[in-house]
Amino acid sequence: MLKLKQKFDLHRDVESDIHRKEASVCRVKEYSGAVDTRILNIERDGGILYSWKGATATTRIGKYDSNTKQNKLLYSFDKQVCVSSCSLNKEETLLAVSLAQNTRGEERLRPISKCLTLLIEIHPINNTKVLKAVDCRVKVQFLHQETDRRSVLESHLLLLTEDGYVDLYHVLLTKHEGYRVVMANPERLPKTVERIAEDLSWVQWDGHTQRLYCLTHKDKFLLRCVQFYPSHNCETVMELPLELPANPFHTVKFVNLGFDHYHMERPEQELIRMNVFTNRIGSMCVCYSQPRKDNQELLYTVVLVHKDCSKTFRVSLGSEQSQHKAAQLHPLFIPIGYYILVYLKDYFLHCINTRQQEMPCHSLFLSGHDVDLGLQCQSANITVLHAEEESCGSLLDLASGKIHTAELSPAYLLQILRSSSRCPCNKADPQRLAALHCLLVYMGKDPSLELKIIEWLCDNVNAFESFDQIQEFILASLYRISYEKSLSLDKVLPYSSVFDKKEVPACLSAIPGVLCTTELHIESVLKGKGFWTELQWNTERTKYLDAVPNPRYRTSQIQAEWNKLRSETRPSSYMNHLEENTKKVLSMVDTWCLDKKLVPLFQEEDHQQRMLIGLTVDKLREHLNRHLPRLGKKKIDSLVVCYVAKLLELIRHLLESVWLKYKLGPRVLCLKQQGSPAEWSVFHFMFRILEATRGLCLPLPPDLDNSEANERLKFSILKRLPEPMEQRIYHMWDHPVSSASISRDYVRTLLEKHSNTKGFAFTSRDKPGFRPEFLPLTYLAKILSDIEEQALNPFEETENVDARFVEETALKQTLILLGFDTK
Repeated sequence: MLKLKQKFDLHRDVESDIHRKEASVCRVKEYSGAVDTRILNIERDGGILYSWKGATATTRIGKYDSNTKQNKLLYSFDKQVCVSSCSLNKEETLLAVSLAQNTRGEERLRPISKCLTLLIEIHPINNTKVLKAVDCRVKVQFLHQETDRRSVLESHLLLLTEDGYVDLYHVLLTKHEGYRVVMANPERLPKTVERIAEDLSWVQWDGHTQRLYCLTHKDKFLLRCVQFYPSHNCETVMELPLELPANPFHTVKFVNLGFDHYHMERPEQELIRMNVFTNRIGSMCVCYSQPRKDNQELLYTVVLVHKDCSKTFRVSLGSEQSQHKAAQLHPLFIPIGYYILVYLKDYFLHCINTRQQEMPCHSLFLSGHDVDLGLQCQSANITVLHAEEESCGSLLDLASGKIHTAELSPAYLLQILRSSSRCPCNKADPQRLAALHCLLVYMGKDPSLELKIIEWLCDNVNAFESFDQIQEFILASLYRISYEKSLSLDKVLPYSSVFDKKEVPACLSAIPGVLCTTELHIESVLKGKGFWTELQWNTERTKYLDAVPNPRYRTSQIQAEWNKLRSETRPSSYMNHLEENTKKVLSMVDTWCLDKKLVPLFQEEDHQQRMLIGLTVDKLREHLNRHLPRLGKKKIDSLVVCYVAKLLELIRHLLESVWLKYKLGPRVLCLKQQGSPAEWSVFHFMFRILEATRGLCLPLPPDLDNSEANERLKFSILKRLPEPMEQRIYHMWDHPVSSASISRDYVRTLLEKHSNTKGFAFTSRDKPGFRPEFLPLTYLAKILSDIEEQALNPFEETENVDARFVEETALKQTLILLGFDTK
């Protein structure tokens, strides 16, 4: 399910270098002793801090630079110490460490604290300041804020204690002798302390965004977020009440604040596991497992702050043996893009779509012993790192000292799509739908991957029982293209054809073995700048959209308007308005690359499709202006025109891809020979596209032009159609053959209706307007003119076929038959 790429290996990237340094210190050719290397912390710039015990009975701290792949010695203690927490300032001039004191053996009788926290100058080694000497664990973390100032003469250090409070130290620096950076007035350091939070039971640091999440409990559990700004000011920007069990933590739980190898909680000691994940596009999720009352099921909650809702999942663990094995385990929460992966090894993998959370069929759920992320260790040994990149997460195996970046595997998702069609609907279709949307929306920028999906569509032409895969391809692809332009389009644009169904199939509305309960309106309080401003607006917009009917635009909603437009005469001003919409769309279409010209579209004015294009633009623009006025009319107009233009491009792309797949040229489907299997496949696929777009009332690209090759193509298609459909198509194709067919059928119908009439008298219409040049035809036209007053066109309910049209068409055909004209 995951693609794992090794990013760091403690043995390969660090220990081999340490052995060379120890050999140099010991003045030997090769050092073969143990170095006991341990990862301590990972800073914002990706630098990995580690310690090792050297050959000279000392403890040293080093840094691995993930950009240069180089190691650097930062500091050496003159004896062996137990480093439980460590952080380096951005300028690499100060090192903060917490040492776990040895209270055993000879030193147990001494009045010694369990933890000693130091602030050390490392360039040059000049001064060491004791910050804390207490009997509880202490975590240290420097702020790493971006700043425009060229010379930074201050550092800011967070100090977090197991007693449940967080302090911020403001460390002023000064330059000596032009290059040495040292602490200014270290004796005044305690006076610069600022209390940030207290009464904590859980705390998480996010170095990439410089945010501190703190959980407190008085009357209720409250999750707060403190945002640190480049100006070194901080602000509480979020308060979120949570429903947690009483006493969920034995001691204060530190998340993403380094690795303490001298105080490791065993997984079975944890009542719950909790993480907060944010994404630069404006999403925020709070994930936590819940203690189980029995071993039969697992509960976990995902609070979608950006969606103003909370979802709690209850998953069955299966057999009694499985239940006993998983009794003390907690799932891993892994962020990958806007997906949250909930993983319990050998039991299940739930890939939760945090952008489209309304229906379970857009999130992928896999269960059973075959569920494996490809990790070579138990999930209890895995730490999820908070990666800056949106597209991948990072996983650290502390036992082996390896860090992997993790991405969703497109090959695995394609395998789900291609799974046996004999699988029952309630098992295969929801997985296929979720995998398809992940491939199209999350990974859709990859052209080679898109081509594989189109090939899958070609190989599975018939619609599945519960959803139409071509409709899903069109809507999901358009959603991805438009969503990139504005996050607020999330709940107002079409996303899936499932929303257009009057009744959602049962297999798409629930997942076997998973029970989900949703709580709307989570009462979060948000303020602040940047990310928080956007998050606040999104939550407010979500509340509004949850309260109004049909906030998501449904393409099928314009079907009634489209039917009226085709059957009624509208004011010319309105038709001109639609035509202007169409011109804007087709002006973008005209700029597309059509060098292949396998399917030469966009060359003829198709009046019906032009009307539908204009109507689609009009209705979608109206919808967005109503629900998202904040975007402004100019931006909305641009978004809508681009949306419809991309729709036409997508259909053209489908056609050209299938042409290439079957290696067809422009001269195909001709009448001179029997159609090949490839031609029949393409023909069938074209019909499926037609059915899919008609079901959603989507416009199609305008038709082929009347070149000689394209005429043969059209005739061959017409001859393969059922006769009633063929007659309807004739009325849509402006061509002499179509005119001749319409005339013949119309004359035959009129004469058959008049066959019982005896005698005939000319009316006053026989004098002024008829041509005397071809008397038989003139006589026939006079008869038809009088009959036509009583007979409506059998093919068009509100429109008569003009007798002059029939006359001219018949004359043209007569000239062709006599050899006086070539057409």
